[in-house]
Amino acid sequence: MSTPTPATSAQPLNFRRYKDGETQLSSWQKEIFDAGHSHKCPTYIQSAPPCQGSCPAGEDIRGYLNIVRGIEKPPTGMLWQEYAFRRLTEANPFPSVMGRVCPAPCESGCNRNQVEDFVGINSVEHFLGDYGIANKLAYPKPAALTGKKVAVIGGGPAGLSTAYQLALKGHEVTLFDERAELGGMMRYGIPGFRTPRDVLDAEIQRILDLGIQTRMNCRIGTDISMAQIRADFDAVFLGLGAQAGRALPVEGADAPNCVTATSFLKAFNDGRLRHVGKRVVVVGGGDTSIDVATVARRLGHIDKVHESDRPEHAIAGHVAHDVAEVSARQGAEVTLTSIFAVDKMQATKHEVEQALAEGIAIRGGMTPVAVLRGPDGRATALRLMRCEAKIVSGRLEIKTIEGTEEDIPADLIVSAIGQAVDFTGLDEFNNGKGAINSDKNYQVQGQPGCFVGGDVVRPHLLTTAIGHGAIAAEGIDRFLQNEPLEKRPKIDVHAFDLKRKMLEKGYAFSEVHEPIRGTDKSTAAIHNFDNRSDRYVISHKELFLGHFPYVARNRRGTVTLTAEQALNNFDERLQALVEAQAVAEAKRCMSCGQCFECDNCVVYCPQVAVFKVPKSKSTIGRYVDTDYNKCIGCHICADVCPTGYIQMGLGD
Repeated sequence: MSTPTPATSAQPLNFRRYKDGETQLSSWQKEIFDAGHSHKCPTYIQSAPPCQGSCPAGEDIRGYLNIVRGIEKPPTGMLWQEYAFRRLTEANPFPSVMGRVCPAPCESGCNRNQVEDFVGINSVEHFLGDYGIANKLAYPKPAALTGKKVAVIGGGPAGLSTAYQLALKGHEVTLFDERAELGGMMRYGIPGFRTPRDVLDAEIQRILDLGIQTRMNCRIGTDISMAQIRADFDAVFLGLGAQAGRALPVEGADAPNCVTATSFLKAFNDGRLRHVGKRVVVVGGGDTSIDVATVARRLGHIDKVHESDRPEHAIAGHVAHDVAEVSARQGAEVTLTSIFAVDKMQATKHEVEQALAEGIAIRGGMTPVAVLRGPDGRATALRLMRCEAKIVSGRLEIKTIEGTEEDIPADLIVSAIGQAVDFTGLDEFNNGKGAINSDKNYQVQGQPGCFVGGDVVRPHLLTTAIGHGAIAAEGIDRFLQNEPLEKRPKIDVHAFDLKRKMLEKGYAFSEVHEPIRGTDKSTAAIHNFDNRSDRYVISHKELFLGHFPYVARNRRGTVTLTAEQALNNFDERLQALVEAQAVAEAKRCMSCGQCFECDNCVVYCPQVAVFKVPKSKSTIGRYVDTDYNKCIGCHICADVCPTGYIQMGLGD
């Protein structure tokens, strides 16, 4: 039996990590780090900042803040305010409304929290939205129409967002809504002192001006069949909303003066509800329950109410409270209860603080167990019990404490514990759980060309519905072009496009015909650059936080009312930043995951390997380059990069 001839040093071998006969793993430390240099070199990695990763609407927050702060310059002839407005409204056509009412999850995720306090993203959005209205900025109409027709059912934030995005793409859109005015929960679920109606109307009209048709007071499934809609349109979007409230799941909750938050707020926003009882109890803990409580505090009560003029009749739509206009109005005792402790409630913190300042009693850790009723069948009190509530594996668990029952007297009880969808005439879409199933593109399962979004998918924030609409519009557009629906990215946001900015500067890219190594001298690609914004959110741990000094946040003014001042006061409480404040606040942004030309890497490079890109080729996100013939891989540039844009990677 012959023995294989061992390889000798004279025999050339193709590159392999191990030679024949080797059994020990050798450390790559010696290869990567060799004395004063290494085989690692700077790479330029664009990541998504946590504000964008937390924004349900997918706004390019870092992008419009960089415009406001002067980092990214507007095109010739355009003011920075308009340029920032247009960058913002690529994702969200309601900056003025959302700047006021969105609870701003972007600010909770902001890396600036690790320095002193988050960037007031919401307040800058508020400023830009108001600027757009004051200066009558309009959306540019598409250059050409596609001839495709899309029906959008529901004129709330999801439907309006979808209609807006589809109209920009050149499709013919018709909006159907069962109510007299558009806006959905923005109009009928939020009081006017939080969303001024002139602001809401202006932002809706700007969308309609793109050529969108409307059919109001028209309910699909009742006035028009779904079969007719399918026959008349090439695609359909279902933005039905969840505007039916959930009643309290306790005995006696069918009392006439035990109502839901959605019906309460709709009656108020319609102008029917002019006063409430002397004692109002609201059950909830989210922002909707705060809205109900603050409205009740403002409406107050009147003495000697006639039986036919009780609040529940106005809420049911039977009568208007004309008597309130001539009667002396008095304050109402308002109590808000939540199963969670006050500091654990879902409501926005500053809204809770405002409610407490207005004299609203908030009782945490209490769950309703029964509605007590009088001889006439009306509720007289709500019986509650102390409890401990927590979320376990996505499910709510409530543990009651026996012997802690308490009765709170009430003339009106409002349930703000959730919302439901009215599927009348549209039962085919009900998944059996009061919602509609869809895929990642928000296409209804098993129904090509039929898309869905908003609370009918999952009740959540208004800005979430706006994000659903934008994603669904992309899916509808691809469907109408007979293109396959692509897999959605892990981080679904409007990201900064460096290549687009470089092409705007006239920097052409050549075609790639073979594998390239080291692109610092090549025009076939952007030098050692990778945009990971669709899959990676950069953590504060990857930033050089020492670069950023303490800078106090520029806070919006808020009118805080006492219990007496709140009565009959429906003026807006939130005051927008002035221009100088908005710019100063934007300057607090740390531009996480993207270069903003601080020059640290150029200043601190000991080999003078990092240099500034010539102005003719530079743009935001590409201010510096590296001469890899000089680079020794010391990684100082990465250490001093404030934004985490420079990372060390293997290269030639």
